[in-house]
Amino acid sequence: MAGQQQPPADAVAKDPHWTRKMERLRARRLAERPVVFCDDDDAKARVTAATIELVTARAAARTAADDQHVPDDDRDQWVEEHALVAVAKSALAAATAELEAVTIRLVFRALPRPVWRALLEAHAPSEEQAGLGMEYDVDSFPAALVSACHVERDEHGVEVDGMSVEDAQSLLDEWSEADARLLFTAALTVNQTLRGDLGKG
Repeated sequence: MAGQQQPPADAVAKDPHWTRKMERLRARRLAERPVVFCDDDDAKARVTAATIELVTARAAARTAADDQHVPDDDRDQWVEEHALVAVAKSALAAATAELEAVTIRLVFRALPRPVWRALLEAHAPSEEQAGLGMEYDVDSFPAALVSACHVERDEHGVEVDGMSVEDAQSLLDEWSEADARLLFTAALTVNQTLRGDLGKG
């Protein structure tokens, strides 16, 4: 309409800029933190031994490259394709696959802030616990948090039902103090770790 006041040009230019930035901010995914459990010490030892063998094989291949005057530009590829290195890499891959097969991996994802606050409120500390400076009920909150943060994915990466509160509580009760603490700490830490930096201007 003629005579209608138009918004300032700088405001119009600023609008799409902020819109794009806001889209990126909203697209950020909640943090995830894995924790692994493996009770097979032999499998761990085989990976360590295979790793050492690979380092040794590469050193031998580099010596052979020197002896055969392999050009510097071709040296890295030549070393990696050396028979000793190829065998060592294959052995390490096999040992790593074996270790992965006997390893239990759990993933925990941070909760949106309203969900986190609601969980704290649902498991508020008793009067005695609050008097000791505790923020939550130490008896019920750990299992609830572990269950709420646990993310389970199938072999295709699709999220499926994961750990229930009852599952979490049974693990916390049946495991050693150290393992139970690790389980709870993984779920707690993913909600408390900062992923941003305060700039210096």
